[in-house]
Amino acid sequence: MKFAIKLFPEIIVKSRPVRKQFISQLRKNLKKVLAPILDEVNISGSWDLIELDINQNEEHLAEQVISRLQTTPGIDFFLKVKPFEFESIDDIANIVIKEFADKVKGKTFCVRVKRSGKHAFNSIDVERQVGGALFHNSDNAGVKLKDPQVTVNLEIRGDVLLTVVERIKGLGGFPMGQQESCVSLISGGFDSSIASYLMMKRGIRTHFCFFNLGGMAHEVGVKQVSHYLWEKYSSSHRTLFISIPFEKVVAEILTKIDHTQMGVILKRMMLRVANQVADEFNAPALVTGEAVGQVSSQTLTNLAVIDKVCDTLVMRPLIVMDKPEIIDLSRKIGTEEFAAVMPEYCGVISNKPTTRAKLAKIEAEESRFDFDILQAAFENRKVENIDEIYQSQTNLEDIEIVNLPSTEDIVIDIRHPHELALKPLVLTANQVLSIPFFKLESCSELNKDLNYLLYCDKGVMSQMQAESLAAKGYKVKIYQPT
Repeated sequence: MKFAIKLFPEIIVKSRPVRKQFISQLRKNLKKVLAPILDEVNISGSWDLIELDINQNEEHLAEQVISRLQTTPGIDFFLKVKPFEFESIDDIANIVIKEFADKVKGKTFCVRVKRSGKHAFNSIDVERQVGGALFHNSDNAGVKLKDPQVTVNLEIRGDVLLTVVERIKGLGGFPMGQQESCVSLISGGFDSSIASYLMMKRGIRTHFCFFNLGGMAHEVGVKQVSHYLWEKYSSSHRTLFISIPFEKVVAEILTKIDHTQMGVILKRMMLRVANQVADEFNAPALVTGEAVGQVSSQTLTNLAVIDKVCDTLVMRPLIVMDKPEIIDLSRKIGTEEFAAVMPEYCGVISNKPTTRAKLAKIEAEESRFDFDILQAAFENRKVENIDEIYQSQTNLEDIEIVNLPSTEDIVIDIRHPHELALKPLVLTANQVLSIPFFKLESCSELNKDLNYLLYCDKGVMSQMQAESLAAKGYKVKIYQPT
């Protein structure tokens, strides 16, 4: 199994030293994200592509590799290819006839060639001669240079021919690790999740900062979507999840602040704390999911007033996006399901919120606020590595781990649908239910008289969900096959 990985165009136009750094970083990232699914992988880099050689040829592994490559920043597109050695154009023609005769049967086709190295022929020579050979040695519908039904793509590199089996679009952006970091204010809804994703896509190491306004269920939900985003799009680098207890801040706002100014002031309080978090972790930017006019606090006037409390750059990648665009993107990247069931908690809803906040009035209102409460919220922050957040939610001694199910056990596969499609769980002696972890809390089909085993690839997510269900009276254990 071999893949030819093409770099994002903005990498190619960099200076020679910078380009080499980006290629080296991407190679390191690929090794790290592929390590959990491959025993051995050979990655070689050249000036315009990275070649990935995999000794294992199992189809399910190919699908998993493709999924990892599609979600790794820095890749424009990649080709699944088959390599062949050759000595002449006649050799190339014979290879192409063998590989593509069945594929062009009854269809129009053309041959396209990219070539590097020194040869006695050019790309057009290969296209003409190989196209003619394929035309005369297959039951095709003819050569058609514009909009053919089949395009035979070939790459020639020295004495190696690569026949292209499939061309797959990548994520784009820059390799993770070549940009600075940011702190993303995440609530788990559509907007903040997409804002975080867009920063990761650009290769920016993204830490997650959650302001807990009073609900543990909300924090658990935000941890789930944060972990999903990290694992899928930036797992080559460890990031942090910072939880800020904001219940007392909300209570102070409700007690001291005029209701028309509460929304803007709450955002200012969040930015003040986020600014301290960014300083603590040397992050030069904050990120929010705000879009102009989406809610009352997000007018240009209000955003300008909100930003005045913060000396850290505040980035808003969704600032001019429409809500349908945001939802469509969330569907594409797999966060829509999280946002749709995310528990929400809002403690500062006002009847007539200001849309044109006056700085003087906001500061007058804030003068009645006890800022010791805000500082206490920062000092009581909880900082966790994103890859360890599930362990902190679970008392492992309370939840039994099972390696071999009993016949009466019902196994619940709680993985995200994207993971499940790539690697289905098949058991011959047990019923298997597919209920994504973000829907498990609201699932009505579970029976407290039955025995359930929760399954996920690494076991950490099933641990947290098992404890939650056990607390509700369900008979539940964790399934970790050996």
